Amino acid sequence: MAPGVRYRVSIPHPHSHLLEVEASFPAAGEVLTASLPVWTPGSYLVREFSRHLQELVATDAEGRSLPVRRIDKRTFQVPSQGRPLLLRYQVYANELTVRTSHVDGTHAFLNGATLFLYSEPLRGAEHRVAVNAPLGWNTYSALRRDGSELVASDYDELVDSPLEVSPNPALEFQAAGVTHQVVVWGEAPVEDSKLTSDLQRVCETSAQMFGGVPLERYLFLLYLTDKGRGGLEHRASTALLYPRANLTSSKGWEDFLTLAAHEYFHLWNVKRIKPRRLVPLDYSQENYTELLWAFEGITSYYDNLLVRRAGLMSAQRFLIRLGESLSSLHQTPGRKVQSLAEASLMAWIKHYRPDENSPNSAISYYLKGEIVSVLLDLEIRRATDDQRSLDDAMRLLWSRYGDGDGLPEDGFERAASEVAGVNLSPFFDRSLRSTQELDYSAFSQVGLEAKFRIRESPSDKGGSPPRLKPAEVKPKGWLGVVIKGTSAIAYVLADSPAMQGGIYADDEIVALDGYRVDGPGLLARCEEKLPDETVRITLFRRDQLIEVPVQLGSKPADAVYLARIDNPSPAQRAAYAKWMQAPWDESDQ
Repeated sequence: MAPGVRYRVSIPHPHSHLLEVEASFPAAGEVLTASLPVWTPGSYLVREFSRHLQELVATDAEGRSLPVRRIDKRTFQVPSQGRPLLLRYQVYANELTVRTSHVDGTHAFLNGATLFLYSEPLRGAEHRVAVNAPLGWNTYSALRRDGSELVASDYDELVDSPLEVSPNPALEFQAAGVTHQVVVWGEAPVEDSKLTSDLQRVCETSAQMFGGVPLERYLFLLYLTDKGRGGLEHRASTALLYPRANLTSSKGWEDFLTLAAHEYFHLWNVKRIKPRRLVPLDYSQENYTELLWAFEGITSYYDNLLVRRAGLMSAQRFLIRLGESLSSLHQTPGRKVQSLAEASLMAWIKHYRPDENSPNSAISYYLKGEIVSVLLDLEIRRATDDQRSLDDAMRLLWSRYGDGDGLPEDGFERAASEVAGVNLSPFFDRSLRSTQELDYSAFSQVGLEAKFRIRESPSDKGGSPPRLKPAEVKPKGWLGVVIKGTSAIAYVLADSPAMQGGIYADDEIVALDGYRVDGPGLLARCEEKLPDETVRITLFRRDQLIEVPVQLGSKPADAVYLARIDNPSPAQRAAYAKWMQAPWDESDQ
């Protein structure tokens, strides 16, 4: 094995948000070329981490200074003349997300891609990290510990193993015979026992699907804040960001568990079953694949399904959440513009860089991928008389591609057709490569049908039947905008009355028909009016006060819910029970 690379990270002044790094490179060639990644695996956006790197200096083994030449935005060269080198530099870390690094007086969250310079010829060598932490702080990572150092078998494992350095203790539980730890930053409004017991049930349920956990230890890093929701998967750990206040409600807790289940499912689906086009990873630029819909969309389907199977979400709540996803899809005009395969390929410039036109020009591969995955599961069940399912396709992929060598671009479609016993190309052509509306007839396999209704309020997310009887529903005016904050226009939906009338994104709402109104009030009052009625909207566009007349349209029926069909057959009842692991007539409202 080639001589390894060693790092030492120090946090002498946490309030400065600066990390001090020493990187020791072994002798390798006449010139050392060291680079910092421009992106981190699992988050498909070039983030230019090197903008936070400063004061880089180089010395040889005797401490003599060596010249450093910066050759591009992320790369440095040092004349080593075959000698070991030591690079010293600082990294500014003051962005608390699951994709970045953050240090302050309470902790340090260290994401490898933001922090560790690497040499391409040495990527396969062992990489070790030692942390000089403030007194009383502990270092947590999924990496193997050897004395005072954490050991990665190569640079890829290092980048895929974030570190949390803090005075906080670790919680622990066993799942599928494997030790799992949870380190929480931020005050948690739930009992430790509830956190660990529910996570244990989710992990056990996931492991049962694949026949065990493919590692010896797993680490949850949980960051509780005032806002923000997200997660990032890693080879043997995950980082989760979640609003602490949401944990106090049953729906918020349920949502947190789906987030944890999502990242945990990635242990199999993306960290080991992975796109061949991303093997090996290229840290210098975008890595393109059309398979993100499968790795994120399928995972989004299973994050709800696994929480349901673990007994932590009722069947009714599962269907409501699925209906909310269907509603979100149908409230996004971009579904008619961008295919799911293109959404996967263009994640680098679309999904992670949204703007005011994104709802009109793009679709989330998470969102549409989830719906396509549900339909695919039901198609497989229908084709095999409920003898096989998407579970079997995932297990087949695990057996063939779980070694990490990579899944070919057509590998998922071929595996799904093999499990179904029929050619599913027509399904994939429509669902992945076209912008046609999805075919929801597969829901009939389990005695359900997708129904559409008009949203009953601006906050109506769909997912449930209408509260009003048809005779009580009055026509509602529709403007076609999405509000941000209290008064600004976030999006103007394509072909909406607002777009036709000349309302722009970032316009600031002032009044409706001469009376002061904020953004939510504007939407509510427009709904009180009739379609085709003309309203006068007063707004600031930049610093100019203007009035725009808009003829309202009819509010679209874009709230979706899943309804049980009348008089289901015994086969449909049985299929529902097998899919949902709940009896057809179970009352779990």
